[in-house]
Amino acid sequence: MDLTLWQYQFRIIMLGDSTVGKSSMLKRYTEDLFLECINQTVGVDFYVHFLEVEPGVRVKLQFWDTAGQERFRSVTRSYYRNSVGGLLVFDLGNRKSFENVQQWYAEVCERVQPYTVLFVLVGHKSDRIKAGERAVERTEAEKLASQLGAPYIEASAKTGHNVKEAFELLTRRVYQGIKSGEIQLRDGWDGVRSSAPTAQTLQKIQNNEAAEKNKSCAC
Repeated sequence: MDLTLWQYQFRIIMLGDSTVGKSSMLKRYTEDLFLECINQTVGVDFYVHFLEVEPGVRVKLQFWDTAGQERFRSVTRSYYRNSVGGLLVFDLGNRKSFENVQQWYAEVCERVQPYTVLFVLVGHKSDRIKAGERAVERTEAEKLASQLGAPYIEASAKTGHNVKEAFELLTRRVYQGIKSGEIQLRDGWDGVRSSAPTAQTLQKIQNNEAAEKNKSCAC
């Protein structure tokens, strides 16, 4: 795939408490790597990946991996507004991280207006289930996802289970939102960018051309 060619660019933000495995998921998806020990994110890290959502339609994915610690929240909040998708991640073996999901969701929704952000809820570290470490039942996670209007999926960066599926589920959801009109491309908003000019840009070009034509006629 020619990485210089893309039809859309989506900005996706990773959300959730510290140590739930956001960086590990991104590492697995973008590089197919898993590190047992990974440094905690300080502020925001940046990843890029490309996905063909349908024949001839390539999407450049910009991932913003946000720090979960409270002391970095003022930094990470500044990235919410220019995001079109959010992966809400919690640790299946950590009850508190699940309980904090609604806080992350509300925080983003409060700051993105008037734009639209679509979400996928991810129960991460599904490999812990076999060890009897599940602290959140699938039924209650699915219930929360339904309340948030988001699909739910369980994944593990350690084994690779459903990591690709989680990211692609969100990407295709955003793409369908664009096709349905749920998400509008707007000048001055970087959540979605298109390699083709937006209707607003085309209108500005047409207005400028008309103005220049009127000037020529007046001479």
